[in-house]
Amino acid sequence: MPNETSKQVLLNVLRHPQQVQTFGLKEWDLLLRQARRADMLATVHQWLTRAGLAGYIPDKVEKHFTAHANLVHANQTAIKWEVAQIYAALAEVCDPPVVLKGAAYVLAGISAAEGRIFNDIDILVPKQDINKVEQALFLAGWSAGHLDAYDQKYYRTWMHELPPLQHMRRGTVVDVHHTILPETGHLKPDAQKLLSAAVTAAVRDDFSVRVLAPVDMVLHSAAHLFHEGEFDHGLRDLFDLHRLLIHFSEEPDFWQTLVKRAEVLDLVPPLFYAARYVQAILQTPVPVPVLESLNRLFPTTPITRLMDFCYQRVLVSDHQSCRRRFTGLAEYLLFVRSHYLRMPLRLLLPHLIRKAFKREAGKAVVDNEN
Repeated sequence: MPNETSKQVLLNVLRHPQQVQTFGLKEWDLLLRQARRADMLATVHQWLTRAGLAGYIPDKVEKHFTAHANLVHANQTAIKWEVAQIYAALAEVCDPPVVLKGAAYVLAGISAAEGRIFNDIDILVPKQDINKVEQALFLAGWSAGHLDAYDQKYYRTWMHELPPLQHMRRGTVVDVHHTILPETGHLKPDAQKLLSAAVTAAVRDDFSVRVLAPVDMVLHSAAHLFHEGEFDHGLRDLFDLHRLLIHFSEEPDFWQTLVKRAEVLDLVPPLFYAARYVQAILQTPVPVPVLESLNRLFPTTPITRLMDFCYQRVLVSDHQSCRRRFTGLAEYLLFVRSHYLRMPLRLLLPHLIRKAFKREAGKAVVDNEN
């Protein structure tokens, strides 16, 4: 019976890509299955190519990688074009928005974009401009569709973004943020500090965009991953963090600046977990003084051990071969935690009750139709 480590083919290749030199078709097949489930096919291809191992990929396997790489290229070309349309739509109503997450990686030419498909385009604008931005995007073809009064209030009063806006013809989705975490949440990062520190990335000679500063980009990625309650793509998102840290750590004083910035933005907890798990799971070389500083700012408790139990089970491929004992329990605990971090109990309990009734009502409608 293979042990749990030997089943984690994708994770092992991300840690030590040179091991593919000894792979037979059985190992390549499992790697493809795990990578596809993690939405990392083209990422793995790029990773192996960067390591000088492309020559070890069998032709049968290469076809799968190439097909997905073509999709990635088309997706990233489309993202650049869509961001240009968003900038044009908002040119008269506000300063250029800050592009967030995956689209920012693409536009800034950061290695974390290699092999990645990004479904939505996220932008950050000042809260006072949010209504003008929504109206301008509406005139340019984006719409939130039909939401009931409660869902409208959920987004506009409690959350950190507008309801997702989908273009009526092209189907592209824009998420308009006025901060990076829900306003009802435990952590309160100051969006104005993020906007003020944003930097310019040149896409073409005639077009540039604003993206978060390097340390802020890492902190946003960490905050996003460690406030989530669903981890279908948890390993992919952790690997994004790994590549961001490797990419930006070449800058002088990056690590010290990162920790100080986390204090300023009230984002020490997600940075603590990010540093802890990129090192433990992906063996990212996080400097010991950084880990020590984070341990002083966010001391280890029994809850930390519980988080280790959970995250070590969910930050892997979502393929069945990667599931361990109690993975389902870990998923449930992190789902509950994400809601607790998002809203206080006085709001959370009525919200969950309403969602449960709405879900049951939807099931009843489907049953009646059948």
